[in-house]
Amino acid sequence: MWSVVRNQLRLADTTENLAQVSCIDREQEVEAAEVGLSEKARDAIWSATEALYLTGTQPGISLCIRKRGKIFMNRCIGYASGNGPGDLKHEHKRLMRLDTPVCLYSASKAVTAVLIHKLAEDGLVNLLDPVSYYLPEFARKGKQPITIHQVLSHRGGIPGLPINESLDTLFDPDQVWQLLCDAKPIAVDGGTLAYHAITGGFVLGRLIEAVTGLSAQDYLDKVLRKPLKMTYFRFGLEKKYQHIAARNYATGLETPFPLSLLVKRALGASMTMAAEVSNDRRWMNAVVPAGNMYATAEEISRMFEMMRDQGRWQRKQVLAPVTIQRAIQEYGSLTLDRTMLIPMRYSAGMMLGGEPFGLYGTHTGRAYGHLGLINKFAWADPDRDISVGLLTTGLSLVGHHLPALAKLIHRISYDCR
Repeated sequence: MWSVVRNQLRLADTTENLAQVSCIDREQEVEAAEVGLSEKARDAIWSATEALYLTGTQPGISLCIRKRGKIFMNRCIGYASGNGPGDLKHEHKRLMRLDTPVCLYSASKAVTAVLIHKLAEDGLVNLLDPVSYYLPEFARKGKQPITIHQVLSHRGGIPGLPINESLDTLFDPDQVWQLLCDAKPIAVDGGTLAYHAITGGFVLGRLIEAVTGLSAQDYLDKVLRKPLKMTYFRFGLEKKYQHIAARNYATGLETPFPLSLLVKRALGASMTMAAEVSNDRRWMNAVVPAGNMYATAEEISRMFEMMRDQGRWQRKQVLAPVTIQRAIQEYGSLTLDRTMLIPMRYSAGMMLGGEPFGLYGTHTGRAYGHLGLINKFAWADPDRDISVGLLTTGLSLVGHHLPALAKLIHRISYDCR
């Protein structure tokens, strides 16, 4: 009976002993007292993680929390593939591991934004310049005034591709670029906030190529991946790693109307289609700067730790402190986002926390980071001296897992004070 219900609700099987499907980085996790916390706090956060897993909406979860620069938690639970809705009973189950790469979806935007801010640090661009100064063809249909900063802060006036455009278009960056150049903006003055789910990344990727002569992939490799000594941390995934990537699953009930229209408008696809596309090898081979970076929870936590430490990583200055400040400075205050239809705070590239409640828990007004398709979180919180990567494999906009997800975020913000 339960298996029938589970199939109807598109849930993973979570009936196994939790310890047998969990992995803890015992070599890297420091004693809680070493970073001013308690073992009770660590246990509370992990219990909340287990509770989220037990909802069945997240077949796999990985979590890394750094505190004062040291790894306080680095753990995962569940399966990378073989135990999600739609998987066959005889299919091989592959456990989530600490080194399992996961697609970050929109959390990729934070990484791409850092690359653009590095261009500004090196004097290759001015964020207040129009995009068309560097890419003249972008000026078509009245887009000449739109600045780089507006694109970074979701005020560039091009929030989506044409509504009926095939998702296969994402695998042809030149076609996407022509569509964006031919697009008529909804506004050009920077006064309209409308989340750019996919479009802004293609503009910024093209900008990187124009001013550096490098591909966005090679520039990422130069600026962040090599200096931070990452294994994955790239747009798409190298072929030698594609077989170990975590599979993504549309879980829970289908997104109800009218939220389904909101998802379609923002992503150009349903959650089910988004999961299918992201499991396609073409997605892993593509460069989608706003949505297809792959990393582990520890790797994305590593980048945010570098940012939290004013651009330093292992005594090396990766970014100038002023670059970090520019990247996280609030732009426009709390404003209704016309794409997501909720109030949001943005910087030029980051989703910001809030007071008294925010994306990253209670009293997180100075926290910054990014979400990836609702259920993936990556952020730094300078008030708590933490950097966090919380990666999940279930795509569900609404459902019974939301209280458990909110509780986990709350536990991290509360117990890491």
